[in-house]
Amino acid sequence: MISILQVYSLMLLRSLGYTLVLCLWALLFAMVIGLIFALCNVSNSKILNVIGSVYVDAVRGVPLIVLAYFIYFGVPQAFRLTGVNNFRLPALQAGTIALAMNCGAYMAEIFRAGIESIDVGQMEAGRSLGLSYATTMRRVILPQAFRVMIPSIINQFIITLKDTSILSVIGYPELTNMGKTISGNTFKSLQTWAIVGIMYMIVIVSLSKIAKIIERRLKRNVER
Repeated sequence: MISILQVYSLMLLRSLGYTLVLCLWALLFAMVIGLIFALCNVSNSKILNVIGSVYVDAVRGVPLIVLAYFIYFGVPQAFRLTGVNNFRLPALQAGTIALAMNCGAYMAEIFRAGIESIDVGQMEAGRSLGLSYATTMRRVILPQAFRVMIPSIINQFIITLKDTSILSVIGYPELTNMGKTISGNTFKSLQTWAIVGIMYMIVIVSLSKIAKIIERRLKRNVER
């Protein structure tokens, strides 16, 4: 194990950085996607409700690895069928899109639950003061809901971080992909995957601790 760390430590740290970059970009876009479809689901419009429900059910019903293959291999082929032969998605962009779409479906449910946890009277009070639906949602409902959602968002970040390992199948140089490379070069599978597992565990346990600290502080603020 020590010999692997001596030779490959920088490569492992770099691949961990790539993993975190991919995860952060995916989570950023997933929050935007999730908020849009959550607002569709809580809207009074049946058409928007259907759009939100179809997206959430469709994306959650497709395994992430299938979605990644579809975006990385299928979308460029679709462009070639239309005559665009030079279109190609790099692994980072394809991985970000796949993770963002997948995570966005779950984030939509987190946002929806957070919005619905706020008393209906808050919306009615805002509307009675002359605020529009959008303004009331932006200035009254969402700020309160966001405090409730923070632990769930961090938990989804942890899940997304672990899901990045699936994207090794499209060649993105994240931590699991680097583990495959090192294992193939050294033939030391036990030591290699132990190191990779420990690196994942350190990051994920740290995020879990942060989530618990934030949750405790939020509870104290609510009690006050």
